[in-house]
Amino acid sequence: MRVWLSQHQDAARLALRRLAAAPVNSLLSLLAIGIALALPAGGQMLLANALHLSGTTSAVPQISIFMAANAERQAATEIGERLGRHTGVKQVLFVPREETLARMKSGPGLREVIEALPANPFPDAFVVSVADESLAAMEQLAVEFRQWPKIEHVQLDSAWVRRLDALLKLGRTTVMLLAALLGTGLIAISFSIIRMQVLTHRSEIEVSRLLGATNGFIQRPFLYFGVLLGLGGGVLAWLLVAAAALWLRAPLAELARLYDLTLALQTLGARDSALLLGFAAGLGWLGAMISMRQHMQQY
Repeated sequence: MRVWLSQHQDAARLALRRLAAAPVNSLLSLLAIGIALALPAGGQMLLANALHLSGTTSAVPQISIFMAANAERQAATEIGERLGRHTGVKQVLFVPREETLARMKSGPGLREVIEALPANPFPDAFVVSVADESLAAMEQLAVEFRQWPKIEHVQLDSAWVRRLDALLKLGRTTVMLLAALLGTGLIAISFSIIRMQVLTHRSEIEVSRLLGATNGFIQRPFLYFGVLLGLGGGVLAWLLVAAAALWLRAPLAELARLYDLTLALQTLGARDSALLLGFAAGLGWLGAMISMRQHMQQY
C-alpha cells in the first residue's frame, strides 16, 4: 500500500513539475479551459438565482377577482358567498380595500400620491384557489366570473410563474447542452495537450519501457497532468464567475432598488462549485486517458 501511494505521489509531483516547466503554455491552456467552463458555470449561476427568485413567489395557480370601485361591501359579501358555494373553487381569500390601501401606503414612493387622492382608489378583491389547476379550466372560470355583477376585472395569477418555469426549463436544457458541447471541446484540448507531452517525453517513455515499466506506471504522470490541468481550469472558471457576480452585484442592486425589489446576485454555491471542479477534473482525466490509450499502442 505504501509503495502504491508513493508511486502516485511521485507521479503527481512529476505532473506539477511538468506544468511549472512551461508556465506560458500551462497558463494559456488553463485560460482556454477556464473561459470555456465559465460559460456553462455562469449560466448555472444565473439559473440558480432565477430559481431562488421564482421560489419566493407563489406558484399555485390562482384567480384574482376585483370588484368595481363603486361596489358596496354588501355586494362583495354576496360575491364571497357565491364563490364559497362554487364547485370549482377550493379556497377564497377576501382582501378588503382598506387592507390594500394600508399596504400600498407602507411602500416607499406611493404614500404621498395616495394621500393626495380624495378617496380610496382600491377595490375589494378576492384571491381564489381553484380545484382544477389546468389552464383551460381556470380560463373557463375566469370567463364565468367576469359575467357576475359588480365584478370589474378578473386576472389569472401565477401565469407568469408558469412562463418563468418554462423559461427556466429551457435555460436548464441550454446550459446542459452548452456544458456537453464545451466538455467535448475540453476533452479534445486535453487530448492535444497530453499528446504534446507524450511526444516531448517520448525518449523517456521508451527508456522506461526498456527497463520494464508497466503501462500504468508510464501513464500515471500524464493522467495526473490531465487532472491537474482540468482542475486548474475549473478553479479559474470559478474565479471568473465569482468576479462576474461581484461586478454585476452593484448594478443589479441599483436596478432592484428602482423597482423596490430585494435582489442580490449570488455566486455558485458549494454544491455547484464542487460539481464544476469535479466536472473539470474528470474531463482532464478523460482526455488524458484517451490520449494515452492511443499512444501506448505505439510502444
